[in-house]
Amino acid sequence: MQPMMDITSKDEGSPLYNSNIILTYIKLIRSRYSYVNVAELLEYAGMEPYQVEDNGHWFNQEQVDCFYLRLVKMTGNPGIAREAGRYTAAPEGLNPVARYALGFAGPAKAFEVISKLAGNLTRSTTYEFKRIGANAIEITVIPRDGVAEKPYQCENRMGYFEAIVEGFNYRLPHIEHTECVFKGGSCCRYRVTWRRSKAAIIKTVRNVFAPASILFTAIQGLISGGADTLTIGCIAVFVLLLLSFAVEYLEKRELESAIVQLRSTTEKLSGDADRNYNNALMINEIGRIISKYNQTDALLSQVIDILQKRLDYDRGFILFACADKTRLEYRAGYGYSTALVEEIKNARFHLDKPESRGVFVLCYRERRPFLVNDVEAIEGDLSRHSLEFLRTIGTKSFICCPILYEDECLGVLAVDNVESKKPLVESDINLLMGISPEIGMSVHNAMLIEESERQFRSILRTLAASIDARDSLTAGHSEHVTRYSMAICAEMGLPRELTEAIRVAAQLHDYGKIGIKDSILKKRGPLTGKEREEIKTHVVKTQEILDQINFTGIYKQVPNIAGAHHERLDGSGYPQGLKGAEIPLGARIIAVADFFEAITAKRHYHEPLPLAESIEMLKMEGGHHLDEEVIQALLKSVNVDLAAPASVV
Repeated sequence: MQPMMDITSKDEGSPLYNSNIILTYIKLIRSRYSYVNVAELLEYAGMEPYQVEDNGHWFNQEQVDCFYLRLVKMTGNPGIAREAGRYTAAPEGLNPVARYALGFAGPAKAFEVISKLAGNLTRSTTYEFKRIGANAIEITVIPRDGVAEKPYQCENRMGYFEAIVEGFNYRLPHIEHTECVFKGGSCCRYRVTWRRSKAAIIKTVRNVFAPASILFTAIQGLISGGADTLTIGCIAVFVLLLLSFAVEYLEKRELESAIVQLRSTTEKLSGDADRNYNNALMINEIGRIISKYNQTDALLSQVIDILQKRLDYDRGFILFACADKTRLEYRAGYGYSTALVEEIKNARFHLDKPESRGVFVLCYRERRPFLVNDVEAIEGDLSRHSLEFLRTIGTKSFICCPILYEDECLGVLAVDNVESKKPLVESDINLLMGISPEIGMSVHNAMLIEESERQFRSILRTLAASIDARDSLTAGHSEHVTRYSMAICAEMGLPRELTEAIRVAAQLHDYGKIGIKDSILKKRGPLTGKEREEIKTHVVKTQEILDQINFTGIYKQVPNIAGAHHERLDGSGYPQGLKGAEIPLGARIIAVADFFEAITAKRHYHEPLPLAESIEMLKMEGGHHLDEEVIQALLKSVNVDLAAPASVV
């Protein structure tokens, strides 16, 4: 039989038997059959050493059957299944369930616990427990639909039951197999009885001997008249003390045995609990940290940083589906050289081609994780392109899991170990699959926010363009003012939130002109006093219109900023006559940008001024009309900005 392909998925096959069952066999082999080649045995059964060591891995019926048949042939022992079951009681052979069960005070209680915890070792059957006497219980094992166990597994169970009783330092129990699936029964029924422990037997003898010796001594005293009574009494007391000492000694041994088992169980469970708790904390921390980011690139960068710091993998990267869902693209990673990052970026993972069968594409399409511990072993199952890619980046083994949001797959998370050579196991899949939903939810939310922002900005540009479009000479005015305003904000080092509010206000600063007549707005030549007053109303109209928009968060100040961009430092501006610091900083910035754009662009009433003359005029307005600090910020960046193509920052 050829070894099975070393590629496992949470959804493949019918995983029925926990790796701890096979691990017990392996421990038995190493202890009593050291000549058996364990690596060859596992390879024949399609099992990997890392899978056997992984408590979270499960094997299917075919694998355990192959394992058993090959083991019988290699050892020449057809009864090795029952021996392996009994070996469970040996300290080096204890699996977690047996270790837990033997922590209880007696065999009956241990069997009751075993029946409840059997699901931790096998998914092929269900267990039912019934106490039928002080030293007798009945276990009924019912096969699940579609499961075809073999007789050796029945023998293994009986050895396991023997081990439970033996683990309490009792003699081997008597097992009656009253009904068997392999003999036409609907279930396997086992009646297990055991003799009382040595301590219990001696205690009974002591309890009987005590009143008997008293009675005998009394009768002897009456018959002999007191002669030899003292001697007989001393002998009786000595025997009674000896029996009591033996009872105490044996009970102490049994209690110590139970305590050792309980301590071992507690330490194991405590270790498992600590690992699970730490993993839960880490997943919670990842979710809490990445939830603070609402930009996809920043979010993914933070995710990668957390994976690098918190998880025990040498390398990792994230692929995301592009906008049209035709391919997977590299978005972030760690542990790779610059050259290898370029290789990953240049790789093509096509989602729109049915013939694409690479493992990352399958992971995305089928929304399931993959664990590959030997790329060469699955060479025949990979496309030439995928195999070349994995060899190029030096991957020998890796895990990839889908990044899901509800029923949608957003991308793929992949990790591997190159330097540490640490094997990847199924519990790693569980950990990554616990992290990926947090990533998926955060990325989905970030994408929604980005899409909303794109729509928001598109609407703002459209609104601004609708005003500029009324006159070809002023087309692009709002865009240019916004560009200058952003350059000033950058030079002044303003926070992102304030810069964003100023950007929106700059785009809409003249929107109130929608209410101004074309005859005034497009008039060639000087305006009359009445017309000038009419023009001034556009800032009031701007603020009134913008107040109707439900600006929230950082955008709440947009109407006030846009409505104050014609205020002057000396209080001679409009519409409120604000002075100095009363004027919002954003409005002072837009005022400088608006003034500079107006004098450097062609208007109906003037030609554009040369740059040098424009700068001098701008400086002259400083201190009484415009903010000098803002003017200096513009002048420091104006040469660069004027040389660059006009675009909204």
